Amino acid sequence: MFAMMERARLEALHLAQDPATGLQAIIAIHNTRLGPALGGCRYLAYPDTDSAVRDAIRLAQGMSYKAALAGLEQGGGKAVIIRPAHVDNRGALFEAFGRMIESLKGAYITAMDSGTSSADMDCIAQHTQHVTSTTSAGDPSPHTAMGVYAGIRATAQARLGSSDLEGLRIAVQGLGNVGFALAEQLAAAGVELFVSDLDPGRVQLAVEQLGAHAVSNEALLSTPCEILAPCGLGGVLNAQTVGTLHCAAVAGAANNQLASGEIADELEARGILYAPDYVINSGGLIYVSLQHRGYELPAITAHLAQIGLRLTDIYAHAQADKHSPARVADRLAERLLCG
Repeated sequence: MFAMMERARLEALHLAQDPATGLQAIIAIHNTRLGPALGGCRYLAYPDTDSAVRDAIRLAQGMSYKAALAGLEQGGGKAVIIRPAHVDNRGALFEAFGRMIESLKGAYITAMDSGTSSADMDCIAQHTQHVTSTTSAGDPSPHTAMGVYAGIRATAQARLGSSDLEGLRIAVQGLGNVGFALAEQLAAAGVELFVSDLDPGRVQLAVEQLGAHAVSNEALLSTPCEILAPCGLGGVLNAQTVGTLHCAAVAGAANNQLASGEIADELEARGILYAPDYVINSGGLIYVSLQHRGYELPAITAHLAQIGLRLTDIYAHAQADKHSPARVADRLAERLLCG
């Protein structure tokens, strides 16, 4: 475990359990040089504890990079609650997690993530103020989608020579809260949409409401398109899938899209422009961070608008250095985090 922490340069790893509620929680704090760690709380089933710890550590590091390049006074952290097979009282479980957060005295601020909701954040808020995306604070998903849309336009400009998306083929993998909101914006821009999701109901909704083409999950990555937008869980770009891509660029909302750093180099070698995930999907973090600090919506929206400009700058550096945008983004983030 300490070896994993050292490789990721993780500051702290906190584990807690509460047998009365079934809580088994992990909080990974990656870097707090720029401010207290902020990151969502996942509530998912894991095959074992090591898998949950690895997920928390990897995601916490991504949150540090995301906050740094977004210009936020935040560090990076992530929480994972291992979802039990059966829970008697979900509210009580999240209240117990709130007590765990409070014990860290502000070092970590939590938020919604995969498997959690505003109602869960409300339960946490009964025991700590170090929580955002509560019912009163609002769902960050639309703001993530807004930022990804801006990033897709910047990516289209860099790779295709125009930010006008009308008529482009864009494949959206994953139609959760962020993916569907993004698909709505793309459809309004005149995009020809190809969509997939594990939930056939979400796919049908996109077909009926947005005029999207339904594609199986297995086939979506190899669907010919200008831009592929992964919006589900991470690791989708790996040694098995990267060779099947038929797109000019990858720009989506999912965290940790690359299974390894080498995949970024392979995309670069194939001429596929990659939008670093923690840059293009930073809209949700920007919203929860600034909202938690008391900023009004116009100021938050103005900050979101900078996502496309940040990507444009990264693409310019990547072209000049002849490196993958992912490598350039990592280098810029590490420079900010190390001082």
